[in-house]
Amino acid sequence: MKTVLIIDRALPLGLIANTAAVLGISLGAAAPEIVGQDVPDADGHRHRGITNKTIPILGGTGEQLRLLRDRLFAAEFAEVGVVDFSDIAQSSLDYGYYAGTLASTPGDRLSYLGLCLYGPDKLINKLTGSMGLLR
Repeated sequence: MKTVLIIDRALPLGLIANTAAVLGISLGAAAPEIVGQDVPDADGHRHRGITNKTIPILGGTGEQLRLLRDRLFAAEFAEVGVVDFSDIAQSSLDYGYYAGTLASTPGDRLSYLGLCLYGPDKLINKLTGSMGLLR
């Protein structure tokens, strides 16, 4: 299984960090198997498990994110899990507002700030192989 984050490289640093944090939290809930066990240090203090996978953060444009999200509806990518973070999510102050606004917004009206993809290596590579790291 491979996991990648793709974030709009045009975002300011604070929104890039926020987008990565939100996607990471949602990924942990969607795929808890990628979180390792808690680990004690030499003094016996417990440290919470962190991801046991490498998660590259790739940079893209808003248009690339939209096209990538649309591709994920195709049957060939049914094994790929996705967490998306849109402009509606970023501007919502509570989950009820987010859910209500999203429910009344057509998909082609969403602007994506970031995506998290997880699934078979071959499919993730097919979707993101040409994208570079976010720097």
